[in-house]
Amino acid sequence: MWKYLLESFASEMAARMVAMENATENAGEMIRSLKLQFNKARQASITTEMLEIVGGAEALAK
Repeated sequence: MWKYLLESFASEMAARMVAMENATENAGEMIRSLKLQFNKARQASITTEMLEIVGGAEALAK
């Protein structure tokens, strides 16, 4: 009986370990995706600001 209890416990721990490994991997993928989205938005903001600066400079030059 003790053996079956230990096997059951070991099986549960193995399942939990696999679940946590999957969760960790999914979190890593989500972090990479969010970083990419953030960097794209940041770059778009920088580009827009630079275009406004150049446009303002051109308007002043006329």
